[in-house]
Amino acid sequence: MSYLRLMKNTDMDTAVTEFGHAVRHLVRRLHAGGAADAPSWTETAALCRLANRGPATTAELARAEGITPQSMRAVVAGLERKGFVRREPHPTDGRRIHLALTGKGAAAFDAVKAERGARLRAAIDGLSDAEQEVLFAASAVIRKLGEMEP
Repeated sequence: MSYLRLMKNTDMDTAVTEFGHAVRHLVRRLHAGGAADAPSWTETAALCRLANRGPATTAELARAEGITPQSMRAVVAGLERKGFVRREPHPTDGRRIHLALTGKGAAAFDAVKAERGARLRAAIDGLSDAEQEVLFAASAVIRKLGEMEP
């Protein structure tokens, strides 16, 4: 039986709370230090979705990020103002609009991805070999947590 299965509920609650704090701190660290005009975290997530999966509706982007369509509309408006996305007719439903990444949006996403990747790499380089091994072994489990339905 694993150590976690032997833990009392209060110990598990503490461990869950600490894990949540650690994840939030890492996300803030990766987001900090970017250029003032860099896309926000939510804008970057929308750009990532469009870059990886192609055009999407505002509602699809909102669902992917777990936010309301109204909130995503504000994000999309900012991306449109910056020239990062463009509206296109939906291929099968004339009442709906698809959002597609522009060349400028793809370049902005690539720049943010490279910058945040470099910051994460630098942080990981500061860990011991044993710590890096544990971190990389946990990657699949952390991804699974991120992909689970709420």
